[in-house]
Amino acid sequence: MALATLLKTVGWVVLIAGMTGSAMGLWTSARDARNTQVVWDALLDQREPRPASYDPDMVADLPEIAQRYFASAIAPGTPLHRAVRLEMEGSLILNGRELPMQADQILAPGHGFVWRAHAGSGLIHFSGSDGYWHGQTSWTRFWLWGVLPVARIADTEDHARAAAARMVMETVWTPAALLPQSGAVWTQTGADHAEVRFPEVHGVEPIHLILDPAGRVLEMTTQRWSDANPNRIHRLQPFGGRTLDHATHQGFTIPTAMEIGNLYGTPAYAPFFRARLTRVEY
Repeated sequence: MALATLLKTVGWVVLIAGMTGSAMGLWTSARDARNTQVVWDALLDQREPRPASYDPDMVADLPEIAQRYFASAIAPGTPLHRAVRLEMEGSLILNGRELPMQADQILAPGHGFVWRAHAGSGLIHFSGSDGYWHGQTSWTRFWLWGVLPVARIADTEDHARAAAARMVMETVWTPAALLPQSGAVWTQTGADHAEVRFPEVHGVEPIHLILDPAGRVLEMTTQRWSDANPNRIHRLQPFGGRTLDHATHQGFTIPTAMEIGNLYGTPAYAPFFRARLTRVEY
């Protein structure tokens, strides 16, 4: 075969392979989006149309720090919705580079969450989702330009355990899920420190909260099952962050700006997520 003919043939093979790979990527990313929507809709169905309303007597037997938290977090008479839809903007910090991020989320503690995000700009732009549906599935699926997979992990025991820990950490966005009536168990561990356990969510460690004198959350941490360490070994390790702002939505006062990272409270801590809520709907 002549060299020119050979090069032309190879070029067509590369082009066809690239087109086939892109087409397959588009089909697979679209399937991921459909599967994500199924769980999103299932979690939306967990919303109660007419939940009970908050009465401070519900927490009268709890430790002082828990009563302080609820006095700040839930106004009397507030319908006790335990699921929330969120929109947020901020940044993801990857390998020291800060990328703009926009996301929406459905969170229903005890059941699961879905977080859908777009991040980056220009040539570095990826989108996808993290999700957890208790007892059913968990995943991290992100695509560069919508066609090249950059992260596709699903339905492993390690991933599900890590995702469950994230879910309970984010209960600070759904204060009704922190009530004893929702299964949360409070222990005061210091003047401004509390430990909250979730016995019904297996495989997760307690979360630890630090409150200010008004009862607002300043820091939240837990021991999360993760391989985000130099050895890439799954283990329990510190995870958490600090709040940067608070606001009241539909009777709930929650953190509305925060930064989060692995190995929080250690010299190796570096935040990978900074965000501000732009919409909150219970």
